[in-house]
Amino acid sequence: MPVMHFRIRWPDGNEANCYSPSQVISDFFVPGTEYPLNDFVDRSRQALGIASERVRQKYGYACSAAMDQLEQIERDAARFDDRPDATVKVIEFS
Repeated sequence: MPVMHFRIRWPDGNEANCYSPSQVISDFFVPGTEYPLNDFVDRSRQALGIASERVRQKYGYACSAAMDQLEQIERDAARFDDRPDATVKVIEFS
């Protein structure tokens, strides 16, 4: 199962490297695109959930790294809840 990393930029300009155990991320995000914060979190939740389920189907157990990544995204996104115009930019896939 091919791993994919995706680099993002938070509303405060900080960047983060994110992990997915599956290339399903590319079905939910387009590099160079900015997403409203809540949309970004929702897409991440869907994509990483699918990725974890793909691991479960192949190996018999969910991907804890995908769920850890989702937890980190949700925690980081919560810092910007008070900014209705907040966006997250997906910079690139690797």
